[in-house]
Amino acid sequence: MPLLEIIGWTGSVLVVVSLMQARVLRFRVLNLVGSLIATGYNLWADIWPFAAMNGVIAIIDLYWIWRLLRERHDADAYQVIEVGPSEAYLRHVTGVHAEDIARFYPNFAGEADGTWAYLVLRGDETVGVVVLRDAGDGVGEVLLDYVTPRFRDFAPGEFVYRRSGALSATGLRELTVVPRHSDVDPYLSRVGFRRDPDGTWRRPVAR
Repeated sequence: MPLLEIIGWTGSVLVVVSLMQARVLRFRVLNLVGSLIATGYNLWADIWPFAAMNGVIAIIDLYWIWRLLRERHDADAYQVIEVGPSEAYLRHVTGVHAEDIARFYPNFAGEADGTWAYLVLRGDETVGVVVLRDAGDGVGEVLLDYVTPRFRDFAPGEFVYRRSGALSATGLRELTVVPRHSDVDPYLSRVGFRRDPDGTWRRPVAR
């Protein structure tokens, strides 16, 4: 098979693989690369309608990647809403994602154990859930900090910890979490936690 034909097939495979991605940013990046390859191949083969179509798709992908990256730390794009730990909608969200939550927080027994609960929304889509328990002496234990699969390339919990002022009224001075899954570690680091030698992650409460 000629090299250029292999390149063309590679672009097609990447476009197909991109459609299988749950993560919105990963989908856009793979789709962009596949569309660019397909555009180049179709230009080489003088297939102008498909070259134009893939070129337009690549431009659309570039726009959305730019917008997603620009808004990833934008408090105007994400909202934090405090809810009661036993509210029906919170139970619904954690119930829908119960299997996925159990992978990262296997000891999460349910919202009723929490003292405070927060939803992180992008528009009308819930992209994150944070549940805290008052551990006493001004310390809040993070029982759950869950990000939905579509937004797992981002760190929406930062809007609870850093930017929303949501925690300022709790009286807490410090947050702690002991994750049961190492995949959580990079996320905790991104949202400002620091790991102690005993494996506990801590961060001061922003004022």
